[in-house]
Amino acid sequence: MKNVIDLLVERLDGLVPRYAIVLGSGLGSLVDEVSDQIRISYADLPGFPKSGVTGHAGELVAGYLGREPVIMLSGRAHYYEKGDAKAMRFPIEVLKGLGVTALILTNSAGSVREDMPPGSVMQIADHINYSGMNPLIGEEGDGRFVGMTSAYDPEIALAMRNAAIRSAIPLFSGTYMWFSGPSFETPAEIRMARILGADAVGMSTVPEVILARYFGLKVAAASVITNYGAGMTGQELSHEETKDMAPVGGQRLATILQEMFSKLP
Repeated sequence: MKNVIDLLVERLDGLVPRYAIVLGSGLGSLVDEVSDQIRISYADLPGFPKSGVTGHAGELVAGYLGREPVIMLSGRAHYYEKGDAKAMRFPIEVLKGLGVTALILTNSAGSVREDMPPGSVMQIADHINYSGMNPLIGEEGDGRFVGMTSAYDPEIALAMRNAAIRSAIPLFSGTYMWFSGPSFETPAEIRMARILGADAVGMSTVPEVILARYFGLKVAAASVITNYGAGMTGQELSHEETKDMAPVGGQRLATILQEMFSKLP
């Protein structure tokens, strides 16, 4: 890991970001909002994942969002690709080694609420790990018993909400339920998710939240709603729909994040 950190320190040329952002499916356009860009392919970073999902570029982008220096991970590896819940462990540990103190996670998700349509943005206030997988399985020591009562940092959450208000963009808040994927949920599973208290469902993010908290990073997260859950419209779901709809909410999320970062202390 030290070699990768040394390589990145050299390439970043004095840039020391406090914040990192992970971009989900179809949200790669957020990197266009970063100024003074430094782009590094995951292929040039030993140990970084090679995502096999279309819509994930697979590169690290550093620069400024608003006034704040940031690192963006454009693309992630998912549990469903190789059955590995700790697929993003190494990149998150590298971010920690670079001095990052807060991680903002984004994803595309399906809504289980009639009043939260495709194109919406939902701030994740809590999550349900329905898959049962955990990226800390196999870790040693008491550090693996990570408290998750306050997994999502209230100060960053408030800054995001205030940025949405200033931008006049509706920002929902809710609970995200992680399904392992890669198949989409069934109508019965969507009904179950609603009964259990979920507002949106998806196939990522939760393992990264757990890993980030394990490494002591503050966490915030947001979902771009790309579709209603299975059975809510009578239409079949597809990854193409996710990619087609992600830019709609993605632009709204980009505006919120730009405004938030422009006002950070």
